[in-house]
Amino acid sequence: MSLFSAQLHPGRALGFLVLGASLHDILTRLKAEPQRFPKLDVYYTPSDPVREPVMVGLPANGLRLRFDGPEQRLRLIEVTDFSRTHIFLKPANDKERDLVRPASTSASASTSTSTSTSPNPNPNPASPASPHPDTAGPTFRHIYQRFLGPTYDGEFIPDADDRDSAGLYVLSYPGVAFTFTMKRDNYAPSKDVVSLLSSSAVPTSMAVFSGDSWAQARETMWTEVLPSIKMTAPLAKSKDVCPDEVSLVRIYGGGKLQLFRRWTNNSFWLVLGDTTPQQLVAELGPPDAIYRKNDQRMYIHKLRAASNTVARPDGQDLARQLDNLDLTDTDQSSHAASDEYDSHGGGGGGDDDDDDDDDEAVEDDAAVDASGECFWNYFYMGFDILMSPPTAPSRPPPTQQKDGVKLPDVQFKAWNPLVATKIILHANVPGSYPFNRHRRCRWEIPYLPEGLGDGGKKGSVNSETPFAEIEESLRDEWKSIYASEDEARQRQRGMVLNRGWGDSPGSSCELLGGWEESGGATPGVGRKADGSEDSTTTLYGFPGLVFEVLKNGNVSAVTVF
Repeated sequence: MSLFSAQLHPGRALGFLVLGASLHDILTRLKAEPQRFPKLDVYYTPSDPVREPVMVGLPANGLRLRFDGPEQRLRLIEVTDFSRTHIFLKPANDKERDLVRPASTSASASTSTSTSTSPNPNPNPASPASPHPDTAGPTFRHIYQRFLGPTYDGEFIPDADDRDSAGLYVLSYPGVAFTFTMKRDNYAPSKDVVSLLSSSAVPTSMAVFSGDSWAQARETMWTEVLPSIKMTAPLAKSKDVCPDEVSLVRIYGGGKLQLFRRWTNNSFWLVLGDTTPQQLVAELGPPDAIYRKNDQRMYIHKLRAASNTVARPDGQDLARQLDNLDLTDTDQSSHAASDEYDSHGGGGGGDDDDDDDDDEAVEDDAAVDASGECFWNYFYMGFDILMSPPTAPSRPPPTQQKDGVKLPDVQFKAWNPLVATKIILHANVPGSYPFNRHRRCRWEIPYLPEGLGDGGKKGSVNSETPFAEIEESLRDEWKSIYASEDEARQRQRGMVLNRGWGDSPGSSCELLGGWEESGGATPGVGRKADGSEDSTTTLYGFPGLVFEVLKNGNVSAVTVF
């Protein structure tokens, strides 16, 4: 294992580990260097993985990274073993200073990459890191005299388990803190830091955070809006001209979405059936990948949706309805776009009927290829956009609340060969089957009130709202379009999707655009073959929306059409 060498930027970063970076970005970078980071441990709260902090442990490197749950941004960097990482400081116009001089350039550790998930042991630490008594580190004199210089007196934090005899003494600098073990009897508020800590005292850990001191930082650590990574002078790339990320997507219904930029007051509209590829590139830049694979395993439900119309249409009307009920793929990652499998789910018999079916499937795939229909994957934005021939978007909600927002007029571009017709917003929920394939994308539905059961509006339904509350609000919103409550529940019941039975994590399963009209099945339980991640989810459809829901009630993805 090669030693991780990193420059300390107080209050901003440790090497490429930059405060404010997304969990997806950090994990992608760590997994790309298995020789330096041979083991990754991901800790989260299984019952509430999208609101409680997420922690990534790097035991072979003596590092621990903490991310907030809703945005999944890096909030705290902890060094728990100084001997496993080379940390240095390089002030302007000065020579490089080592925090601890590394004994060698390599260390013994396993070189296999692994990821584990388990409950977060300490999501809200009072001190920067838990003590590690066997860790060799810099002395207090070295930190005080040669590395960072003098600072104000620290903070004594009694041990929660043994308040009478032991505790932690946190010595803070702006953006950096060191934790020392200290007996309760040795601490006195009247003593200064030099008197409390002997010259040979060695800290058990170090933390990098945003704030003037640890006492001040921990109050706002999980909610503070951190500056853009591109604004960090030592780390900014002059050639990086990519647009700022999308921090929030507001779903207004009728195919109209408002996308907000992080760190700015700017936003732009994505209108399904209207927005062109040129407009997407101008606003978002080119996609990270393009996915052209088409899966017909849900085609039977597409026909069923058309057959549920009040009056049975003739052949031309049926064809037109099928075109409008275009398919939606909720797992269209191009990471494994070359995978192939039997789209009919059969064993491949040798009779003439099977041959005819295969020929029809080939013709369908050829037609899809000829149309140019494809998904634009924006992995680092957290969503995918289906580009296809123009189709009318879903109907607007009956009681849409605009809240003073002027919605854009739709200019249906029937002349344009491809426009955006669907968008899939990914939640990147820890423990889910597609975890870390996309960055987490936050969204809200302004026309839906949250907390109806509490007798009033508390705020818009959003990506952190449990699906049980979302479902209640949506059923109340759309109840007027159904003849009875029984019909509404029949149309909106869940359909089970088990991704673990596919050929690979990139195997796709397409869903109906008008899926809420086709009904579903009873939810079930399933896991991957290795038992490490939940692979079974349940799909719930409403006009213009399809939710993919995990067994813990969190939304894994929402498709807007």
